[in-house]
Formats: sequence, C-alpha cells, structure tokens
Amino acid sequence: MWRPVLIAKIVGRFSLLRPIRAHTVHYIHNQTTQATPDVNMNMNMNINIYSGEPISKRKIGENVSRNEKVNFLVKILNDLDDSKEAVYNALDAWVAWEQDFPIGPLRQALIGLEKDHQWHRIIHVIKWMLSKGQGTTMGTYGQLVRALDMDHRVEEAHEIWVKKLGVDLHSVPWQLCHQMIAVYYRNNMMEHAVKLFKGLEAFDRKPRDKKIVKTVGDAYEILGLIEEKERVLEKYKSLFNETSSSKISKKSSVKKSKR
Repeated sequence: MWRPVLIAKIVGRFSLLRPIRAHTVHYIHNQTTQATPDVNMNMNMNINIYSGEPISKRKIGENVSRNEKVNFLVKILNDLDDSKEAVYNALDAWVAWEQDFPIGPLRQALIGLEKDHQWHRIIHVIKWMLSKGQGTTMGTYGQLVRALDMDHRVEEAHEIWVKKLGVDLHSVPWQLCHQMIAVYYRNNMMEHAVKLFKGLEAFDRKPRDKKIVKTVGDAYEILGLIEEKERVLEKYKSLFNETSSSKISKKSSVKKSKR
C-alpha cells in the first residue's frame, strides 16, 4: 500500500528526474542538504557516490551493496539539519526507488545512529518508519522508548509505553518491562514503576533478574511503602539466593580446575 502513494509523491516532487541512475542519489542529496565539493566533483567525473566506483548504465541500487546503502543513509542523516521535515524528505527520497520497503537496511542505519548517540534522529527515523506502517514490532517501540528517554522526553516515552506496549503485559518481553521500570525510576516516576510491576504480578509473571526486584523495592521505599518493599524482596528472594549459589559453584569449579 505504501509504495504507490510514496512513488506518486516523490515523482511529483522530483518531476525533472528522468534517468533513475546513480545521479538520482546526488540529486536527492542536494534536495535534503548542501552537497560537499567532493560529492560534486565525483558526480562530474561520473563516480558512484555510494562506492567511489565509475557509474554504470544500470539503475540505482542494482550494483550497490547493502552496507554501502546503509552507510550512505547514515551519512545523509548526520549531515542534515536536525528537523523532522528534513529527515522525512531524505527518507522518502531514499526509499522511493526500492522495490520492497528496506526494513533491514533501516534497522542497520538505526544501529549506526545509536552508536553515535543520535537519539533525536533515531526518533525521527522510527516515527517515519511507523508512519509507513512498517516495523510495528515490540522491538521497534522499545527502541523508540529508549531513544525518547535518552533525548530527555520521558513523557513521550511513557505515552508510547501505555499505548503500544503496556496494553499487552501478559506477553511483552521482560527485557522491555525492565527497561521501562528503569526509565520510570531514573526519572523519579516511582508510582508508574510500581504500578507496572504490580500489573506484571497480576499476570503471575515472575521477574528473571534480581536487579528489577531491587529497583522496585527501592521505588517502594522512596514512596514510603516499606511493607511493600519487604513483601517484594521476600517473594523473590530466591533470585538473590540463586546468584549467591552460582557464585559459590563457580569458585568451587575454579579451585578444582587449578588442582
């Protein structure tokens, strides 16, 4: 559904484009950010700006590796003004001539942006992707929550959790639950932290990590609910005992191996 509408939009915007070749990439780059002298020189010399190799007569993308596409997108996004419109226009142009929606390369690009701590751009990319009806998975929403938290937009992160993840507490992965409880705790939203944990308990879901139990216990203490803290620590004390037992067994195995 997304492709015909998107193609019509791009064709209208770039009506002067005829040959859909590597020159298209250069043109798109100029529409979203000012081209560097190196890029201009490469295009004048008929150089493929993805790989630095001579441009063939084939259509764009046919001789371009996935990594080159991802690296090129990350470079474009890093060079752009940090605005929603600029990012959305660049992404629209980037996918316009793809036969299938490039969800894999986009996920790789998001990983690259995470390494550079480009949280604001990550938010734009994910929201653009979701607006196309793509990547609507718990993992994507979890990544969006993390980016919003790191971008100091915790209220938006909370809203995403409530609307997209918190409605399915019986199956949402513990990793995402732990992440959200940590977000609440870090931002002094203790009521939300304990409410989420109670919701998980209502589905008889047991935490797998003592860290989350300790975080919730500390949240109860900050709220002045000492009895609730003691209840939680007592209920899940086996997690702490298991850790101690595993450490002892590891030490024993090390001693035996030395003998």
